Amino acid sequence: MRLRSFLNIIWNKIKSLFNGISPEMKTAIKIGVVITENIKNFVDSPVADVLTALITGNIDDEIKNWLKAKLRIILTELKLADGCRSLTDPQEITKCAIKVLQDLGGDTRNAFLHNLAIFIAQTAANGHLIWGDGILLLEWCYKNEYKAIAS
Repeated sequence: MRLRSFLNIIWNKIKSLFNGISPEMKTAIKIGVVITENIKNFVDSPVADVLTALITGNIDDEIKNWLKAKLRIILTELKLADGCRSLTDPQEITKCAIKVLQDLGGDTRNAFLHNLAIFIAQTAANGHLIWGDGILLLEWCYKNEYKAIAS
């Protein structure tokens, strides 16, 4: 069996796994992908209302408000905003965390953003998403759902 065929079999299994999860879990995974992709895009072009730019209009208002409250905690727990401990305003904490991301190198930044996407999805799924499953499902969702729509 060729490597490409083997990888296609694995990718199809991940697709099957993604298609078989609950709508709530799919939403949580997509939220992780979308917010992290927005953070990635925002790093090079900051605007005034950081949180509104990161948490886009196509996410339910109730989830948006919840994420605005949780994003500060997520960034602090991941130590991205560690140098911003004295800040209390979520906007300022998020701006500080984005500054840290701007200073990271390419592969380090990508690795951090990948982990951030999983952590956001786990938070949005109220802890019902296992880290290992999140790695596979977010990668599949990013490549097959998000990139397909963005293209």
